[in-house]
Amino acid sequence: MSQKCSNTVSISVIHTDRESQKEFQRGKCDKMAKKKTIDFEALLKDINADFPTYQALDKDGNVVNEALVPDLSDEELVELMTQMVWSRVLNERSTALNRQGRLGFFAPTAGQEASQLASHFAFEKEDVLLPGYRDVPQLIRHGLPLKEAFLWSRGHVAGNFYPEELKALPPQIIIGAQYVQAAGVALGLKKRNKKNVVFTYTGDGGSSQGDFYEAINFAGAYKANGVFYIQNNGFAISTPREQQSAAATLAQKAVAAGIPGIQVDGMDPLAVYTVSKLAREWSIAGNGPVLIETLTYRYGPHTLSGDDPTRYRSKDMDDEWLQKDPLIRFRKYLEAKGLWSEEKEEQVIEQTKEEIKAAIAEADKVPKQKVSDFLKNMFEVQPQSIKEQIAFYEAKESK
Repeated sequence: MSQKCSNTVSISVIHTDRESQKEFQRGKCDKMAKKKTIDFEALLKDINADFPTYQALDKDGNVVNEALVPDLSDEELVELMTQMVWSRVLNERSTALNRQGRLGFFAPTAGQEASQLASHFAFEKEDVLLPGYRDVPQLIRHGLPLKEAFLWSRGHVAGNFYPEELKALPPQIIIGAQYVQAAGVALGLKKRNKKNVVFTYTGDGGSSQGDFYEAINFAGAYKANGVFYIQNNGFAISTPREQQSAAATLAQKAVAAGIPGIQVDGMDPLAVYTVSKLAREWSIAGNGPVLIETLTYRYGPHTLSGDDPTRYRSKDMDDEWLQKDPLIRFRKYLEAKGLWSEEKEEQVIEQTKEEIKAAIAEADKVPKQKVSDFLKNMFEVQPQSIKEQIAFYEAKESK
């Protein structure tokens, strides 16, 4: 027969005498009441309390945390804003080029300029960038010519030919796979005693992948040189963040790997930069990797390959995030310091449009890929069946 003590686990006893059974039960309950119980709800509260959102600027560009305002010169602040405006224009023109059939795969970036460009601004050219498919702006700022970025979008092999001095890999299409690659690069940097780090990005959906945990666990175990970003834009394609994990923050996933995790306002360029800079310094000092969650938002669809965000996002949600726009926020901050103006921004916009126009024209000049070339690259020693196909397509292509 089973009896229960109030607010405790149940116990099973067998007695032939009802009174002795009650006496036994009272004794058990008294003893259990004297023991300390485990408050699982309190455990969750303790974990969640350790992950506040770090912010330097509010949505109106006012400083709310002086400690997070970085020691950047006026020239550096202007350069960061220039890069963010450049990225917004690149997003707009890439969208237009895609709709014209002049660009291939494209994942919109508008809204994520602070998360992407302000984080990248904290790293050095010798640091190694492993981007996801939405992280092309950082890759270009790291040294990839814009023409090659456009060729990569078109699926052209020439888009993967990187200059030797460019410390980066092509954008990873497999969700979260760049994390595992980054863990290996991080260990390599540590073994070579390099004062550099690898930095990599995934989205909130990527943090649900097995590769995500394997990577931060491996890097943490070896105290490898790495900074790992989760750009939490609220949706894994169409799956809302709250349906992906019961964790209150994604930054706290770092706890299981024994590494620091931090959540930052991803629409605030100053906070993103400061947290990134400190994480880099921590890692190159031999302390191991850091996980950074940036709270951000993508204004457009997941990609231009058929996603319709109006099916899973409301206009009210879009409007709420537009009030937090990173360009508006940073623009107000710089204008108050006398460092930015409408004329300056228009100049950057026009220069960026000309840069894009020239790069797409150069990309158009690159010879189109041939089926025969794909076949030639398939085997080092070609079997007869492939030789026959090469001959067939070469004859077809020569017409």
